[in-house]
Amino acid sequence: MTDDILVRIEGHAGFISLNRPSALNALTLPMVHAMTEALLAWRDDDAVQCIVIDHADGRGFCAGGDIAFLRNSAINDGGVSGRKFFHDEYQLNHLLFTYPKPVVAFMDGICMGGGVGISQPGRFRVATENTKFAMPETGIGLFPDVGGGWYLSRLEGRMGQYLALTGSRVAGAECLALGLATHYLPSSALADAKTRIASEDIERIDGILSNLSETPPDSKIVETIVQINRHFASDKLEDIISSLEGDESEWAMKELATLRTKSPQTCKVALRQLAESLKLADFADNMAMEYRIASRVLVRPDFAEGVRAVIVDKDHAPQWDPASPEGVTEALIDAIFAPLPAQEEWKPL
Repeated sequence: MTDDILVRIEGHAGFISLNRPSALNALTLPMVHAMTEALLAWRDDDAVQCIVIDHADGRGFCAGGDIAFLRNSAINDGGVSGRKFFHDEYQLNHLLFTYPKPVVAFMDGICMGGGVGISQPGRFRVATENTKFAMPETGIGLFPDVGGGWYLSRLEGRMGQYLALTGSRVAGAECLALGLATHYLPSSALADAKTRIASEDIERIDGILSNLSETPPDSKIVETIVQINRHFASDKLEDIISSLEGDESEWAMKELATLRTKSPQTCKVALRQLAESLKLADFADNMAMEYRIASRVLVRPDFAEGVRAVIVDKDHAPQWDPASPEGVTEALIDAIFAPLPAQEEWKPL
């Protein structure tokens, strides 16, 4: 176990609280293992009837995975320890997705990357006025993993492609409007919600959360869905850029400027990933696909460079390789998605 994850049983609820506030609760491998261990122990324990995932302190629910560790792996051990992290994290994501008891995730704060992976599988996903949801991986040369291909591809219209490419941050009200959250509560009501979930009939969870909900503010992102569906209609990055270039509106120019800062490789990977995920009927198949991608992009130039630019040197001026969408060939994307040797393929727990 690790002090970065606090595990307890309260009433009939098993609580998993992320407790690494100095890093916005970014997941480490020991945290992944601690969460998995608790979930496996509770799966067949009749005393635990539901699971609550929240954070103990700070303004982050979970800001993602430990990308400094992953970059270090890419540079120093050929990606061996990084692949182990992805493998086990994806097993945790799948365990939550298939868990036989209700899971309630309180996304009260920054919820990005790995935080999306541990909240979106929940039957109940609670957003608040503090929620900031994003899959910002195109900015660090990774890709929207932890099940991102599954969740984003199944959003309305082309919203998922837009979020995957731009890394746009989504507020709590917008999470509710898009279906990324099931309920919107004021953060002041969360303690009451958790107490009641732990003590009242689990068939009442939806009623408890609905009873404590409040009307969220208007969702800005929903107002732009027509533009998003039009400009992000294609699964080809060059088409999306061309479409935005043909629109002189302030919105289009802003999104175009954002896209031009992102890793072209990651953008093309994300578009293929979402298109492929939508064809899959089983979440495990999605995670096997994402592990193939992860095992390869981890050691490609863009990931180490993206993390350098964002958290090492903080110059926010990554030199992507390939530098342009045209330089990212179909052959390269095919190689990133290709099956791994049988003994290296990802499998659920």
